[in-house]
Amino acid sequence: MDYYSSKITALIEELGRLPGIGVKSAQRLAFHIINLPEEQVTRLSQSIVEAKKNVRYCTECFTLTDKELCPICSSQKRNHNIIMVVETTRDLAAYERTGKYEGVYHVLHGAISPMLGIGPNDIKLKELMLRLQGDIDEVIIATNSSLEGEATAMYISKLVKPAGIKVTRIASGVPVGGDLECTDEVTLLRALEGRVEL
Repeated sequence: MDYYSSKITALIEELGRLPGIGVKSAQRLAFHIINLPEEQVTRLSQSIVEAKKNVRYCTECFTLTDKELCPICSSQKRNHNIIMVVETTRDLAAYERTGKYEGVYHVLHGAISPMLGIGPNDIKLKELMLRLQGDIDEVIIATNSSLEGEATAMYISKLVKPAGIKVTRIASGVPVGGDLECTDEVTLLRALEGRVEL
C-alpha cells in the first residue's frame, strides 16, 4: 500500500537509488526537498543537470572537472615531477584537504581485482604510463591498503621501476586515536615495518 502520492513515492525511490541512502534517508530528503522554496529546488535540479552535462575527466590526471585540465594540473605552483596515484577522485580530495601535498595526481578509477573481473586494462594504467614518459622524479602509490589496493600498488611498482623512476608507497598502520588491542595483526605489522626514528 502506498502511503504517499505517486509523485512523492517516485522522488523517494529515485533518492533511494543513491549510494548510502536507505529508505528512511530517502524519505527525509524527499520531504526536505518538497518543503524547500521552489527557487532552491530549481537551483538544486539545475546544478545536478549541469554537473551531469559538463563534468568530465581531466585530460592529464583523470580526476573529475568541468574544464579540459583540472585546477591542480593547470596550476604552475604544483610540482609536476611528482605524481601521487590514487584510486578515486574522493581519495584525491582527502589528500588535498591536508594542504601539505604539492605534487600532482593520477586517478586510476578503481583497483585491480581479478575476483570482480577488473584487470589492468580496466583502470587508467596505460594513461599513467604515458605520463611517465615525461620528466617524472617520483611516483607515490596511494592506493587503499585493501587486497585490491595492494595488488594494484605492486603491479604499478613493477611497471614503473624499470623506467628508473623512484616509486614510493604511502605508510599505513595504527590510526591516530586507535587502540592497539583492537587493531588487526596486518595493520600492526605494517605499523612496525613503517616505523620512523624520533
